[in-house]
Amino acid sequence: MKKEPVFQSRFEDLNCCVIVPTYNNAHSLEHFLTDLKLYTNRIIIINDGSTDGTSQILEKHPDFHQRKHLENKGKGMALKTGFMFAEELGYDYAITIDSDGQHYPDDLDVFLTELESRQAEDPELLLVGDRNMGRDGIPGKSSKGNRFSNFWFLVVTGIELHDTQSGYRLYPIKLFNSLKLITWKFELEIEVLVKAAWKKAEVKNIPIKVLYQEGERVTHFRPFWDIVRIVLLYMWFVLVSFFYIHPRNKYQDFKNKGFKRFWKEDIIKSQEPPHKKAAAIALGIFVGISPFWGIHTLLVFTLAAVFKLNKVIAFLFSNISIPPLIPFIVYASYQAGSLITGKGFDWELKLQKFDTGADVFLGLWQYIMGSFALAIVMAISLWIVFYFLFSVFNQKQVVKP
Repeated sequence: MKKEPVFQSRFEDLNCCVIVPTYNNAHSLEHFLTDLKLYTNRIIIINDGSTDGTSQILEKHPDFHQRKHLENKGKGMALKTGFMFAEELGYDYAITIDSDGQHYPDDLDVFLTELESRQAEDPELLLVGDRNMGRDGIPGKSSKGNRFSNFWFLVVTGIELHDTQSGYRLYPIKLFNSLKLITWKFELEIEVLVKAAWKKAEVKNIPIKVLYQEGERVTHFRPFWDIVRIVLLYMWFVLVSFFYIHPRNKYQDFKNKGFKRFWKEDIIKSQEPPHKKAAAIALGIFVGISPFWGIHTLLVFTLAAVFKLNKVIAFLFSNISIPPLIPFIVYASYQAGSLITGKGFDWELKLQKFDTGADVFLGLWQYIMGSFALAIVMAISLWIVFYFLFSVFNQKQVVKP
């Protein structure tokens, strides 16, 4: 009598399957599939135009659901094919796993356990395996690429993940298929994460094991072109998030909460400690005075995300550099630079003084130095003032009957 796979009943209760995209991984595929079958038979294989012995290996496993691309289309397209097929078969969730031998099939338990604990809430839950990329044995280029992706994912979504590039994931199938995805290779997995987060799905990491065997593992990730595509994708996400997603979400919050509650929870953030609220103001002032003209908005939202500060407050105070105040900021910055360079105040600032290229360069350098100095002094000063004010306000709120 054939023994039932270890997690089979759990997969059936959750109406979940496993999707395996594979391309020219014949060296590891047979062992991987043999191991995977021990845990479930709800397996969908997408052969993405493999030219090695992959097809012959898959012929030995007719019990799997299979789809084949006649030519290689990229991992993203393989995943799209897999998720469309999974929905046709009636599944609700799918766990994706790479076939290159990096992932351990017994970690399916981690995903199933998390989903089981949350299923009563009927969540749109997207789980990403956390490979602990900072530990010993992880290739440096993989770790750096992951940190880059984590940082920009935080900037465009406000969600902190420790691993955004792992292919070992659990998705709600209808959520995946509802997203308008424009990429087709490795970057699609990042696109899904960002767009799912924008749709208010819960995106979180769960710890998994990972095996890196340099020289044995075959990867189809192309360091230059795939990184270029990821960078371009994040550049687009930054623009969309800053000029549409974040403003849209704040507007929706304003409509749902009303002015008083929105002001208290989203603008003032009464639950935050005084030093963090004051730091958001100081950050806004620093960026607004700094000489990074043209990218103040991008800079303030990025830094607010990195330091986990109130983005709305930081943005509002960064607008100290609005047109009526720009001449005064430039003038004050130039005078501060003059003081730093030991020239003393130059009260009569005239264009005639900049009649050579050297004069223009020195004047610009003086302004940049003064701008940073003024930005630092003003940021520190206002942090002290608002920290005191917020502390007093919080104390009054505590003693208020």
